[in-house]
Amino acid sequence: MKSFVGTHQVVSADDYIELALGTPVELWLGVEGESEEERAARQDAARDILADNPHLVDDATRLAADTLDAYVPELGNVLPLARPVARRRGARKGVAA
Repeated sequence: MKSFVGTHQVVSADDYIELALGTPVELWLGVEGESEEERAARQDAARDILADNPHLVDDATRLAADTLDAYVPELGNVLPLARPVARRRGARKGVAA
C-alpha cells in the first residue's frame, strides 16, 4: 500500500516528519561524518528557519506529543511511586527523640 500526504508519496517515517515540519530531519540532527564547515552551514540554515518561523519548535513538540499519545497512549499512564517513609535523623530504636 502506498501512502501520500497531499501529492507527496511517503516511503519512510522520516518522510512524514519532513512533510510535517517542512524541513529535512538531517537539518536538525546532522549527518554522520559532516565537517565543521558543513555543521556550521547547517546550523546557520536552521537558525534562519527558526527566525522565519518562531513557532516551529512548539509545532514540532505538539506533533511529537500528539503522535506519542495516538500510537503509544500507555506512556501517559504514569503513576507516582510510593515514597518510603523517612526516618527522623538521630531516631534510634529505644531512644526517645
